[in-house]
Amino acid sequence: MRVSELSRASGVSVPTIKYYLREGLLPFGAASTAPNQADYADTHVHRLRLIRVLTQLGGLSIAATRDVLAAIDDPRLPVPDLLGVVQRAMAPARGADPQARADVDRYLRRRRWTVPPDAPGRDALARALAALRDLGRDVGADVFAPYADLADQLARREVATIPANAARAEAVEAMVVGTVVFEAAFSALRRLAHARHAARRFR
Repeated sequence: MRVSELSRASGVSVPTIKYYLREGLLPFGAASTAPNQADYADTHVHRLRLIRVLTQLGGLSIAATRDVLAAIDDPRLPVPDLLGVVQRAMAPARGADPQARADVDRYLRRRRWTVPPDAPGRDALARALAALRDLGRDVGADVFAPYADLADQLARREVATIPANAARAEAVEAMVVGTVVFEAAFSALRRLAHARHAARRFR
């Protein structure tokens, strides 16, 4: 298909497609017999949809999206390492209060969660703990226990849906979609549930 057909099939404008080509997010199409033309395939349509998920739903910058796509395309990168790339892209390193980070690390050890020391979730959780303390709440990291229990159940379920014999491309996309799409869905559902229960409690 030509670039105009690719635009219609994907719902992405031609200028945006050309921008993604220049930025290295979308591979070039096969050379065509016509001058200055290229042929695109269904794989390009799928790639554009994945880019849209990463940028619009995941809120990733073009640079972060490029990093994630490069990791997806690297067959030597183990799937767990790819998940780390996606998580770091979604939550760039910002550091955290050292005491809160130490408390979070101890909490994760008590739960026997084996996660890399540089996992971005560690600092994100530490920032949340520090924020509670800044607001005058004298709490430890165990305040997150109900959330940790739910997160563990959800993550176990999501990973279990990926067939053990899945091709790498299938497993990789499932991990990316699970991280970006279902995280957004869970956040939206939690906000809706808050609205529901707040209306019932305070009306």
